[in-house]
Amino acid sequence: MYGRAKAFPDGPLKGWLTWSLGQDPYETYNGPFGFRPEDGGAGLSAFAPQPHHLNGSGAIHGGALLSFADFALFSIAHNSLKGGVQTVTLTLNAEFVGAGDLSALLYARGEVVRETGGLVFARGLITQSERTLLSFSGTLRKLRNREPKP
Repeated sequence: MYGRAKAFPDGPLKGWLTWSLGQDPYETYNGPFGFRPEDGGAGLSAFAPQPHHLNGSGAIHGGALLSFADFALFSIAHNSLKGGVQTVTLTLNAEFVGAGDLSALLYARGEVVRETGGLVFARGLITQSERTLLSFSGTLRKLRNREPKP
């Protein structure tokens, strides 16, 4: 069901799935980001923040949260992306509503709002220890007739 996804072999996300390991250099470098299916098909995503994810104020950098939100869009929309269809982020909108730290994993969950033949609209929240850090929404574009890169 999750195609080329791999499980983390160890660390704080042991057993969680990811597309990043060896397949997406940016996410591999900026993570670790993981996901697992929830009831209803949308994925729950997790992010294990580390000291290099902090900004000068000691909070998780906004760019790290945005990268995680982008990862989470694909997890949320996974059931809409069956068949290995290549997909890109067309839009990503976000509102920063709280500061995160290194005390616990961050989670992202959400829902597909609408799907068309070529687009998936989704939204979600990133939380840490019951606090909302980021509200986000985005549009994914399905690419047609493209061969995946090796």
